[in-house]
Amino acid sequence: MSAVRLLVLGVLRLRQPAHGYAVRKELLSWRAETWTNVKPGSIYHALRQLTQEGKLSASDPQESDRGSGRTLFELTPAGEAEFHRLMDAALISVDMEELGAGIAFMDALPRPYVIEKLREQRRRSEDTRDSLLAMIPNFPGRYEAPHATDLLELWSGVFENLSRWTEGVLSRLEAGEYRMPD
Repeated sequence: MSAVRLLVLGVLRLRQPAHGYAVRKELLSWRAETWTNVKPGSIYHALRQLTQEGKLSASDPQESDRGSGRTLFELTPAGEAEFHRLMDAALISVDMEELGAGIAFMDALPRPYVIEKLREQRRRSEDTRDSLLAMIPNFPGRYEAPHATDLLELWSGVFENLSRWTEGVLSRLEAGEYRMPD
């Protein structure tokens, strides 16, 4: 799953019709480049690719006295379906970019649905943590291969923190925080 695709679809869903520069400007205002791999080129590539796939419609470039014309983009029904498909994957992901993109747009989905998905994400985080911790006894000791055990402990700690963080978001959602469509 591409976090950039989800971010582009999500911004267009909020701001359509919009041109590529407006999508880029919106993502820059979120400082998305600090928590994802989104770059100007990847935004424009995603716009082209999503248009070719029929998930976006593009208008003919509008003439402007300030330079070349800008193409306006809008989601098609296939684009709306792709947004939901990517959200499903993002909200259960243990990949930080994907999950971050999903969290950025979770308010587009019904609260019970987001809660269900984030509970699944938390279970995945816990399962991953437990699997990593279970591997430690089978690895050589710290003096034979010190990096192996340390890396397993590092990664299991990352997933422990992700699980705790998800629990906090779930608590806030269950308490009625966040404005959701329902």
